[in-house]
Amino acid sequence: MKPILKRFIDYVKIDTESAEDAGVVPSTKGQFDLANKLAEELKSLGAANIKVDEHACVTAKVPGNLEDGKKVPSIGFIAHLDTAPDCSGKNVKPQIFENYDGGEIIINKEKNIVLTPGMNPELLDYVGNTIVTSDGTTLLGADNKAGIAIIMDSLEQIKNHPEIKHGDICVAFTPDEEVQGGAELFDIEGFGADFAFTIDGDGVGEFNYETFNAADAHIECKGVCIHPGTAKDKLINPIVLANEFLSALPRNEAPETTEGREGFYYVYEISGDTDVAKIDLLLRDFERDSMERRMTFLKEVVSRINEKWGKEYVSIDIKTQYYNMNDFLKDQEHIINTALEAYRQCNLEPKIVAVRGGTDGSTLSRRGLPTPNLFVGGHNYHSVSEFASIEAMEKAREVVIKILELYASKA
Repeated sequence: MKPILKRFIDYVKIDTESAEDAGVVPSTKGQFDLANKLAEELKSLGAANIKVDEHACVTAKVPGNLEDGKKVPSIGFIAHLDTAPDCSGKNVKPQIFENYDGGEIIINKEKNIVLTPGMNPELLDYVGNTIVTSDGTTLLGADNKAGIAIIMDSLEQIKNHPEIKHGDICVAFTPDEEVQGGAELFDIEGFGADFAFTIDGDGVGEFNYETFNAADAHIECKGVCIHPGTAKDKLINPIVLANEFLSALPRNEAPETTEGREGFYYVYEISGDTDVAKIDLLLRDFERDSMERRMTFLKEVVSRINEKWGKEYVSIDIKTQYYNMNDFLKDQEHIINTALEAYRQCNLEPKIVAVRGGTDGSTLSRRGLPTPNLFVGGHNYHSVSEFASIEAMEKAREVVIKILELYASKA
């Protein structure tokens, strides 16, 4: 078994599913289990300054091997420990499909979970590869344990091949990325990198330096509860108010009707009774001014409903979650250009994709650590049909090492 495959299989078997609204970071103790395992592995790979902090964030440094006096940037590589709470990450049972032939992959016959090129055309990028899936009862965890495996395998290659020249390498494995809890607590100064790359992307050859701007909106509709038999001109039904709000949202700006660079409103939770109804929704857009317009639009909808009913029965609270990382990378062209050159030298034509989501790099870039995103070769994240290519992980490892070599060559 290839070392990178063995690492990946070992990592996905550790339950690191994060939890929403836990109030602590990490949100689950399983993240400490993986963090401590990685810290021990880092010792064997020649890393120094290894630390697992109180939030389960693992950091370490591999000293550069350039001649004395030669200086290049310290480069960071980051992956996250947790898997998404959207789908169980407990008792993951990986399945290995060697030499994929381009046809169907039956993940779970009883549940009729089948990967087909018709539904997953990206499968055809991996003909001849080793494909890994779960058994269809959990997610796989390539998001982001494939990224962890890539970083660790890169360090092993560097240790075993001292002819690979590089500056200082800063490594971090962060908690609670899926629930947006870890990046704000990350010690950027202590990390010591001049810039970094998250390894948390999708298909082979993809490169991301742009993400959504994101906000979370909470709408509360309060009513007047009266016995329905005597309710004429008295009852204010909060569920009706909530329905009016939802009806005002543009139907063609929902996740299921948008793609590419189109933003959306995504209602993800509704609750209500005769006293109060609550709506939670996400706002997403690539352009900052478009995001501001979305926020303004929602506030205007609330104002119109209150005006119609003659009182402020509906309130709204909007909080920004993260920003488009490209807003903080525009003066860092050398990072993007060097990464693209590394792809090409590894015989990959870069696929520049704007992420319809966020990464830890969104927050880290805003906080002053420019952090675009490399691919891992995984797909269908947060689901039981998740899969990943081992050869794509190996190619990502090549890109990591090539980035280091390109910067070392400029010393």
